[in-house]
Amino acid sequence: MLTAISIAAITYAIIYPFIARCKKNAAAPPLALSLAVTVAAGLELFDLLSFADPGRLFIWRKISFVFEAFLPPAWLWFSLTYARQNNPRSIAPLLRVLLAISPLLALSAIFFPLSAFVYAPDIGTERVLFLNNAGFIFYLSILIYLIIALVNLEMTLLNTTLTARWKIKFEVLGAGAFLAVLIVYYSQGLLFRTINMQLIPARGMVLIISLAMMTYSRIVRGNAVKVYVSRQMAYRSVVLLAVGLYFVVLGLFGEGMQHFGDGFQRALLLTMSLVCGLALFVLLLSETAKRRVRLFVDRNFYQNKYDYRNQWLQFTDRLSASPTGDDLLSSIVIGFCDTFGMHTGTLFTLNNEHDAYLPIVGMTAPPAEIWFRTSDSIVSQLACSRRISDLRDSIPATANEKQREFFEKHNTCFVIPLCSNDRMDGFIVLGRPLNADEIYSYEDFDLMLTLAKQASSALLNLRLSHQLASSREMAALGKVSAFVMHDLKNLVSAMSLMLDNARDHITVPEFQSDLMNSMGLTVDKMNDLVMRLKHLPEKNDLQKTFVDLLQIAHETAALVKGKKLQVTGIRVIAEVDREELQKVVLNLMLNAVEATDDTQPVTVEVGGCETAFLRVRDEGCGIPEEFMRTALFAPFVSTKKKGLGIGLYQSKQIIEAHGGTIEVVSQLHKGSEFTVWLPKAA
Repeated sequence: MLTAISIAAITYAIIYPFIARCKKNAAAPPLALSLAVTVAAGLELFDLLSFADPGRLFIWRKISFVFEAFLPPAWLWFSLTYARQNNPRSIAPLLRVLLAISPLLALSAIFFPLSAFVYAPDIGTERVLFLNNAGFIFYLSILIYLIIALVNLEMTLLNTTLTARWKIKFEVLGAGAFLAVLIVYYSQGLLFRTINMQLIPARGMVLIISLAMMTYSRIVRGNAVKVYVSRQMAYRSVVLLAVGLYFVVLGLFGEGMQHFGDGFQRALLLTMSLVCGLALFVLLLSETAKRRVRLFVDRNFYQNKYDYRNQWLQFTDRLSASPTGDDLLSSIVIGFCDTFGMHTGTLFTLNNEHDAYLPIVGMTAPPAEIWFRTSDSIVSQLACSRRISDLRDSIPATANEKQREFFEKHNTCFVIPLCSNDRMDGFIVLGRPLNADEIYSYEDFDLMLTLAKQASSALLNLRLSHQLASSREMAALGKVSAFVMHDLKNLVSAMSLMLDNARDHITVPEFQSDLMNSMGLTVDKMNDLVMRLKHLPEKNDLQKTFVDLLQIAHETAALVKGKKLQVTGIRVIAEVDREELQKVVLNLMLNAVEATDDTQPVTVEVGGCETAFLRVRDEGCGIPEEFMRTALFAPFVSTKKKGLGIGLYQSKQIIEAHGGTIEVVSQLHKGSEFTVWLPKAA
């Protein structure tokens, strides 16, 4: 019997990765799971050889001992990565440390003799290995790792959503069952300081059952999807009662085991206990069973079917916990399916472009390729009545062929409208009840409409937030466009000055040379503006280089050549974005030129000691005191008739981005002085 069980377990473990992929499009088992199953198969194989070949028992047992040492890293790695994001940072630091040092057990098993851990005075008849101190520590470490792996699998299962849990629960329970039998096997060894090899058949039988459950999960259930599970206090009391009964039964089995002298009978009894416990947990994780228990409790212990306050709080908490719009839509469908015990649900929302209701979110399956036009009679009736459409008895005759096929495929029961103000934003289609015998009454319909109002508000807020985001994007686009327009206006103004001067000095060779250079610079700047418009959504950082401020002043003054504009000062080096700073200088110079007539001078001074400065001074019309105090650097506000009100605002933003400041001194009808302060290069 032992040989047959072990051979079956080993064979199943070897072919498991291939069986799991026999279904078309089925996902292969994770590498960590395949490695863990391989280690379990190797342990079974060499324990079998130690029984079949007593003459070389210690040789086979040594190899088996090495495979036991690989159990902790293999199963811990699997438990930390299964159904979780592939992000090492998401693993707790302590668990990462434990995973990193787990190979030390394998190294100790490889390089130390078996006698350093166990001794067997009568292994031929008793099949018992006695542990010395090193062996006790070795198996205690294995037990701790296996418990941690089992806890990790439990956390994975409990933190998944409803549909994901339905998909992966058999695979998790299968792996958990094998970990559980290993924990029982090694815990008894630590309790009696012996490893009873007569319990090996129990391990083999549970491995076969575990692999069968994992195969079923891979082939039938497939990949996981997001779903949510909620539990009521009354249901929790049922869970506690069931678990309590389970432990009572285990205690009775433990008492009964004292009356069995044969080791195989004890192994069989242990296997039956674990199988019964596993069956109980499968039952507790069954959504249909939970729904039946919940309805039984509601009918026999409560006056109303629902605790409306609790249901409302659960639903609102679910919606408020959704971080993104897609999560919010999924939470709406999940909330309805969970509350009313439905296996499938689809949310349809209004698409104004297509004038139809399109599927956005589908539970347990991707949204179907079907839509309902606003002119369809079933939609019109739903929008006008604002009542739940009950399709359990018959599908409306007005439904077209595709709609009828959709309703029949999903065994549709209810269509719930989601209305806000005078429009229907969407509707939810629910089908495939978890409990086919459940009776839905006015209590269910009242709660459906109540939750539908909350869902409608959430959809309205989502729609308004999208509109607000679009408005902000357009506002940002307008703001950037205004900056570009202002830069273009400055360049056009500079070219206008060049053209005015050309009428008087075009025949002068030096002027022609200066004019060509200035025109070239202006064309380059216009090309830069075109590139900025092409990459408008991108945010460009400052491209800082070491720049001579006096040279910047001379180059910019050349663009407005011909006016009484004097550049003085000393060479000062600052680390700035050359193009951005030149915009500031050009804007200040043009403002000064426009504020003066042909007889009034404009002076540009460059200097600095600890801090560099560039000062533009004119003797023009000056700035009103009230305007200086309230609106000088405000966007879209200007004292010029044709001004855009962007120049000084943009200049202030650029200088502050460099860590500098702008100071202004002005007197009406006497002139203005703008000083730009910048950090000097180190």
